[in-house]
Amino acid sequence: MINRVLIRTKVIQMLYSYQLTKADKSLTKAKKELQQSLDKSYELYNALLQLIIDLTDLQEREIDDAKHKFLPTREELNPNMRFVENQLVEKLRGNEKLQKFVTDNNITWRDDEIFLRLLLFKVTSSEEYKTYMAMEKTDFASDCEVWYQLMKKVILPDDDVLDHLENLSVYWNDDDLEIMGQFVMKTIRKIADGVDDPISPKYKDEEDSKFGEQLFTKSIDERVENDQLIDKFVRSERWDTARIALMDRIIMCTAITEIKDFPSIPVNVTMNEYIELAKNFSTPHSGQFVNGILNAVVKYLRDRGVVVKQ
Repeated sequence: MINRVLIRTKVIQMLYSYQLTKADKSLTKAKKELQQSLDKSYELYNALLQLIIDLTDLQEREIDDAKHKFLPTREELNPNMRFVENQLVEKLRGNEKLQKFVTDNNITWRDDEIFLRLLLFKVTSSEEYKTYMAMEKTDFASDCEVWYQLMKKVILPDDDVLDHLENLSVYWNDDDLEIMGQFVMKTIRKIADGVDDPISPKYKDEEDSKFGEQLFTKSIDERVENDQLIDKFVRSERWDTARIALMDRIIMCTAITEIKDFPSIPVNVTMNEYIELAKNFSTPHSGQFVNGILNAVVKYLRDRGVVVKQ
């Protein structure tokens, strides 16, 4: 699921890109790129679920190859099939929603044989895998748990996974991997709990599906007036407005737009989200700076009745 945390991140990134290249990029093109970026995030969620299947299939092929090699060992002739017969994988393989999306979007990891083999080696070398394979008995719960732990401790933190994803798409980065990875783990938990429809939709609801484009468009429309509001309080604190980092200014302008124009989102939620964005995307002191300016702006807007929500 594409949540508002990711949507805000994508909007900020696209606003920054638009600000730098707007002489060469139309607003229509920028909005299209924003939607493509969000679509690719949901594609990543499905691709990570398919990765579980493709890793399992590769392990099965390797087991079969070992059986048919010249002079196989007794262990190779009688392999432990627990991993390839994992019930969670069978649930994913049989999920019509997932498989339709995978087919429609031509998602596969099999074309990346070297990457897939390297990742499988890391999986089968992990303590999580070894513990699972050594268990006296497994059940559906343990089949789900091993993949939850493999995702959490082996696959998602792996730098090679992130590097590979960034090479596959300009829209995939560590923010996408972190957030979509969390939803993959939630999906595994849903399957373990027997939820009938465990695959997350692209958006929670219609409001969320429109949130990104609305926030992006309104932020551009209100950029001048929000800039003036920011400058008012920057000067009052005797800071130099010309020295404000472009990313800080974009983050604050977007936050003010959200505070003014999205009545269902509490002010403290918006404040916290954009302060975190400033910490992640701008300078070491940006979080504190953005916090101070936004607090002053919110008080000013409340005093004038522009903002009445909590």
